[in-house]
Amino acid sequence: MTKLATDSPYPRDFVGYGPTPPDPLWPNAAKVALSFVLNYEEGAENTVLNGDAGSEQYLHEVPGGASILGERSVTIESQFGYGARSGVWRVLRLFAERGLPLTIYACGRALELNPAVARAFIDQGHEVACHGWRWIDYHDVDAATERAHIAQNIEAVTRLCGVAPVGWYTGRVSPQTRALVAEREGFLYDSDSYEDDLPYYVPVGGKPRLIIPYTLDANDMKFAVAPGFASADGFGAYLRDGLDLLRGEGGRMMSVGLHGRIVGRPARAAALARFLDHVVACRDIWVARRADIARHWWATHPPAP
Repeated sequence: MTKLATDSPYPRDFVGYGPTPPDPLWPNAAKVALSFVLNYEEGAENTVLNGDAGSEQYLHEVPGGASILGERSVTIESQFGYGARSGVWRVLRLFAERGLPLTIYACGRALELNPAVARAFIDQGHEVACHGWRWIDYHDVDAATERAHIAQNIEAVTRLCGVAPVGWYTGRVSPQTRALVAEREGFLYDSDSYEDDLPYYVPVGGKPRLIIPYTLDANDMKFAVAPGFASADGFGAYLRDGLDLLRGEGGRMMSVGLHGRIVGRPARAAALARFLDHVVACRDIWVARRADIARHWWATHPPAP
């Protein structure tokens, strides 16, 4: 059984598993559970077409520029369009060629604008998790609106993919996000955390909530934020070094974050392909969807009473 953190006057746990983390007992005695996540956000970003004040400023090829207010930015829109029209399909091909699974963090609005890719995710055996109705910062969004967006995201994934989601990751959360998601039945995990190399439980509404931590460092987003990756080879080397160190430690989990509009560009996709070949060559890695990791953890390491 895994210890469940308890409520305290200071609601942050700096102890975690400490120097003796549990043996995760990954299938086939794997040393690392490796989770690839493809964020599908294209069309859900800030744009006046979605009723926003201006254009998106985050995670595209010209970061740091001011938002264009009150009108469309064709330059920025077309960069997101690349992810939906071309990049996402390139990433799917790379994984299909090697028989590797993905978890998709999918925004509901993005799926609605491209139903074909929603079906392709499921047809190719990937997991589709929720990533918010919109790809926006929810920090200052009121609870009623965020609750409605959570419901819209679940409905869109279920309708367009034919499978109800069991995982959640907003990314840019509000203080109430985790509690609002926990109101909904059917979720096995959420991933709005970056603070461990293994899954863990937290109490939410008097019940244990499984957290499967995500990553912002082993993530192609670093091509679009500073300090970040200056070359595709730097990205590939960073992923290999992280994976190989965790393999040496044993009993760990690693996440890799991807975006069609970023790593789907040819030069970056080439580096991703080389890393995937390295993964395939390793015989001590369990490449798994996050839902599969969650089910394993609930069964093998249930929360303590």
